[in-house]
Amino acid sequence: MKARVHVSLKSGVLDPQGKAIGNALASLGFTGVGEVRQGKLIEIELEGSDRAAAQAKVEKMCQELLANPVIENYAIELE
Repeated sequence: MKARVHVSLKSGVLDPQGKAIGNALASLGFTGVGEVRQGKLIEIELEGSDRAAAQAKVEKMCQELLANPVIENYAIELE
C-alpha cells in the first residue's frame, strides 16, 4: 500500500518560498497568478492491506514527524 502525505502551511502563516515562486512566475511573464503557496509531498510504501491500520499509522507519523501541526496542515491519501 502507498500513502501520500500532502503538507502545506496553514492559512495566515507567511510563506516566503511561495512568494519567491510567485515573483519568479511574474518575472517570466506569467500573468493572472494570485497568491502562491508552496508545500511538500511525501510518499511512503507501507506493508499490509488494512486501510484503517495504515491510516492510523500514517496519522501518527504526521503528528510526530512529518508535519508541524502548529503551522502546517496535512492530508493523507492511501492507494
